[in-house]
Amino acid sequence: SFVAEAAPGDGHLPASLARDLTDNANAARVAYDRLAAFLSNELAPVAGEKDAVGRELYGLHSRRFLGATIDLDETYEWGLEELARMVAEQETIAKEILPGGSVEDAVAFLEQDESRKLHGTDALQRWMQETSDRAVEELGRTHFDIPEPIRRLQCMIAPTREGGIYYTGPTDDFSRPGRMWWSVPEGVESFDTWRELTTVYHEGVPGHHLQIAQAVFNRATLNSWRRLLAGTSGHAEGWALYAERLMEQLGYLDDPADRLGMLDGQRMRAARVVLDIGVHLEKPRPDGNGTWDADYALDFMMRNVNMPPEFVRFEVNRYLGWPGQAPSYKVGQRIWENLRDDFATAQGGAFSITDFHKRALDVGGVGLDTLRSALV
Repeated sequence: SFVAEAAPGDGHLPASLARDLTDNANAARVAYDRLAAFLSNELAPVAGEKDAVGRELYGLHSRRFLGATIDLDETYEWGLEELARMVAEQETIAKEILPGGSVEDAVAFLEQDESRKLHGTDALQRWMQETSDRAVEELGRTHFDIPEPIRRLQCMIAPTREGGIYYTGPTDDFSRPGRMWWSVPEGVESFDTWRELTTVYHEGVPGHHLQIAQAVFNRATLNSWRRLLAGTSGHAEGWALYAERLMEQLGYLDDPADRLGMLDGQRMRAARVVLDIGVHLEKPRPDGNGTWDADYALDFMMRNVNMPPEFVRFEVNRYLGWPGQAPSYKVGQRIWENLRDDFATAQGGAFSITDFHKRALDVGGVGLDTLRSALV
């Protein structure tokens, strides 16, 4: 485990800092040993035997992550429809990329396409920065009002090696800008742009950077809680998925390969809606063979995501222990898109998408029902 292997590292550190790191790593190791003992000796014997938490408790968890109340049965059916739509769309795009080919064939073809690869972290960082700078420049003229301090987004290679891309917000005074980080696993030297273009939009512009930095910027109208800390995953991650779809609608993902990459991630988020509600409400399985349980959930995800089995197994275990969290991304996106439509209807001929984005982001981090009441 990470804690078991914790050490000061291979770099040259002052002796006092190395001692502090070693002492704190040892303290963490002891704490995790105690936690493991508690989980196995005290909690496990009294834990529930069912995977499902039940409708009533699940509804509370869902509202906590969304800041909104939803119809769980309708959302489950919508999730199934979304998943089927994305599978069909991916199959169509696969044939555009490789006539007569399946999605798996198209992915294998793209993974061998050198024109869609970056080699080395320097090339990766340049691509991230150029992609983000272009999005800021072009969207700032058409679909967003981007204040000057927010126009700077710094793209970085993370010092860690866990994999994945993430965003950190600016300092309160913007002396350090918002940053998008790519944590490159050890030994990985090539990167597929068709897989990750949508993720750059998700984490950067118009995704988390515009959302988080806009709140930080609004010192005159928002208190520190709303600017720096408040929010729900439905609001934050729903916006980032909304941003991905927006970029598709605006033509930034017209290349079939880039669109296939975007749909791969969106398909996973839709599958999580179905799985999470299905397991915790003990819904009938889509295949008609009984009700959802942990074993079927694992099989369902294996068939619906393009990820290593060990990662899928970890994810499913997370969903079982964290009800309502995983669906909040895709359901949050749905609420954001419905909110834009309702705002447009209310505004009529005066509707401006730039105005919608500004007014929505100016509210800061809130639950999605609160956001709706503020806008419509």
